[in-house]
Amino acid sequence: VQFVESGGDLVQPGGSLRLSCAGSGFAFSWTPLSWFRQAPGKGLEWISTISAGDAMTTYADSVKGRFTISRDNAKNTLYLQMNSLKPEDTAVYYCGLSRTSRGQGTQVTISS
Repeated sequence: VQFVESGGDLVQPGGSLRLSCAGSGFAFSWTPLSWFRQAPGKGLEWISTISAGDAMTTYADSVKGRFTISRDNAKNTLYLQMNSLKPEDTAVYYCGLSRTSRGQGTQVTISS
């Protein structure tokens, strides 16, 4: 099982960013997937999950209404569209099956 995140960058407050996550080594289309993040000096935070078949989505309160999770099963790729970004969104973002099965992460920094 492997996940490779990309798309992290330095963005000004109020800006947008889209993260991508390429998954391999498992039945991507049949597997619920999640995004997590870890801010400097803090623990790992779950932020969103998307189911397999009906693509139902759930979000942490901290990102609800600003972030959108989606998936393209034909490309084995998971996405996270992030809008109205805040400095407190600064973190390393991870995708994966669970807290213990995830990629190496991509850095997102929100700063003016």
